[in-house]
Amino acid sequence: MPQLAWNAKEATVGELAERSGVAPSALRFYEREGLIHSRRTSGNQRRYSRDTLRRVAFIRTSQRLGIPLATIREVLGLLPEDRTPTPEDWARISECWRSDLDERIRTLRRLRDHLTDCIGCGCLSLDRCRLSNPGDALANHGPGPRRLLED
Repeated sequence: MPQLAWNAKEATVGELAERSGVAPSALRFYEREGLIHSRRTSGNQRRYSRDTLRRVAFIRTSQRLGIPLATIREVLGLLPEDRTPTPEDWARISECWRSDLDERIRTLRRLRDHLTDCIGCGCLSLDRCRLSNPGDALANHGPGPRRLLED
């Protein structure tokens, strides 16, 4: 696919969609959710500033990491509205959920490691499987998959 030139100060929803690879309907949804902003022309058409492209990329990447939209909105609210965010601004907000991502990575590793035993043997043995909880014996340790959540 050829590189799309976007030299104007602002873009229409179609131009932003084409450049970002995100459907216009998703861009309108992001706007309704307060994740991105546009100005309206006298004909009530949306116009997005150039820095919106970076915000959309950030939103999409964050979503792929499993970060909820409410959390993304909260962090994007820390970016300046009166200027294009700098690399320092982006670095600062990415630190907001570093510990959350680290915990997600630890949980995924535990899940991967414990599923390997079960899938590897093919029997899903209840006496060896880290995911099983016969008789709900772990209920007094709290809600959720306790063996995966605890080291």
